[in-house]
Amino acid sequence: MFKRFESWLAGHPRWMLTLLVGVVLGPLLAKPFNIDDPLFIWLAEHVRHHPGNFFDFAVNWYGFSSPMWAVTENPPGAGYYYALAGSLFGWNEIGLHLGTLLAAVAVVLGTYRLAGRLCGRPVWAACLVLFTPVFLVSADTVMCDVLLLALWVWSIVFWVEGLANGQSGKVVLAGVLVALAILTKYFGVALLPLLAAYGLVQRRQAGVWLAALLIPVAVLAAYQWLTHALYGHALFSAAAGFSNASHSSFGFSKLAAALIALSFVGGGLAVALFLAPWLWRGRTLAWTFVGTALVGGVIGVMYVLPKYHDLTGAAQWVALAQFILWMFGGVLVLGLAVELRGRLRDPHAWLLVLWLAGTFLFTAFGNWTINGRTVLPMVPAVAILLVRRLERSGWARPRALRYSVLAGAALAVVVTLCDFQLAVAVRRSAEESMARCGQGPGTIWYEGHWGFQYYMEKMGARPVVYDNFSPPTGDLLVVPVHNCCTSEPDTNAIIHRAVVSVPGPPGLTTWHAAAGAGFYSSYFGLLPFAVGTVPEEEVHIFELRKVTRE
Repeated sequence: MFKRFESWLAGHPRWMLTLLVGVVLGPLLAKPFNIDDPLFIWLAEHVRHHPGNFFDFAVNWYGFSSPMWAVTENPPGAGYYYALAGSLFGWNEIGLHLGTLLAAVAVVLGTYRLAGRLCGRPVWAACLVLFTPVFLVSADTVMCDVLLLALWVWSIVFWVEGLANGQSGKVVLAGVLVALAILTKYFGVALLPLLAAYGLVQRRQAGVWLAALLIPVAVLAAYQWLTHALYGHALFSAAAGFSNASHSSFGFSKLAAALIALSFVGGGLAVALFLAPWLWRGRTLAWTFVGTALVGGVIGVMYVLPKYHDLTGAAQWVALAQFILWMFGGVLVLGLAVELRGRLRDPHAWLLVLWLAGTFLFTAFGNWTINGRTVLPMVPAVAILLVRRLERSGWARPRALRYSVLAGAALAVVVTLCDFQLAVAVRRSAEESMARCGQGPGTIWYEGHWGFQYYMEKMGARPVVYDNFSPPTGDLLVVPVHNCCTSEPDTNAIIHRAVVSVPGPPGLTTWHAAAGAGFYSSYFGLLPFAVGTVPEEEVHIFELRKVTRE
């Protein structure tokens, strides 16, 4: 029976890949919401009832009540998608994560279809996408990134097929998907130059096919006009200004930002490092590693580590060693594109090089922060490039190759499980804090955001509003240590302090400043994930006395 099923799967690769995604991500559907998930959930809940005015509500995300349009740096497309997912599957962790799982299936199947044109082993390319840390971790969130990637990949699929076969319907469909991608995440606008460049190389001249790209241009212009009319600000332009201001405020040099981006690329696509022995000669790898270690070590010690004040003692050197390793992996990934420099008469080579290089440049210099989510769009391109490179090397030692891919897959799964455990620890810290507060007559206030905020509000706590916070004696204030926009109250306002500690993931984390892990933002760490000692999720509970201000 099993052999028959195995034979059937071998003859039906799309079903096999769909089943594989379900097997890997299905057990993670109950992951607690964390990081930016609440923003997308609140948006989905709002557009469910007010679809015509998507950002017309207020949130407390920085300690102040602010309109949603001023807080979010993403368009509303994912909100509509998760509103549909919530209505179909339920407004809970499993229901909303099912929405992301479907988008993940679309990414893997889209990569398979595209790789069928660009390389000889599309199943391998699709599996390499699935088994990268950046994809698995992103596919276990309720954010816009995997949905964007699904729209991104399928727009390229229809664009490539439409131009190759003269099918105008597919070209127009690609334009529609680009428009939806832009409305899902602003980085979708990068598809416009990417598809235009590919079309010009493939067709050798401009043609009517370019008109399909006017669809997303018109949609973006309409979005600019609509958001200005509704909220007084053209939000696509505002997001670009926010990115520039954020880069300037953190103060990284261009070189340091590029090296951190390399670290996120190398760690986020770690399977490329595991395949390195089958892609390059040993001497090439050795000299590349030596050069990376020298540059990364010097720049890291002088200009990167000093930015991370929570990274102290031995943890600094542990993080630096990982920084060099993942930078090395990032250099190898970019090397895949450099190797194509002699094949740029091939339109497919142009597509892959521009896809990879454009995403890297945006990650390092364009986004408001360097994070795994900005690396994510390059994953299908890298997977296809890896397979093409293996094909040029003769696909030597296939058993060893499988072991390398399995090792990379194991690391991706471990990283994802640790991210899952981190979210569980955050939710538990909120639950245990509320249990410690008890059912007293006073109000329970909290600071902090992300998943902690979501669960504290679900349990009835109220967020602190800094410009209007004057609690009476006996109220309680709950403050998570590892969070943002938090501060301890004045010592004169404290009657009593209690501490709640919840163990986080053991030995590896995606998100802790003291470990150097900053998957969701390089402001917190120079690594996409970090191996080492992971501090507990600590929460302080203060009993307050009213302070009279003169």
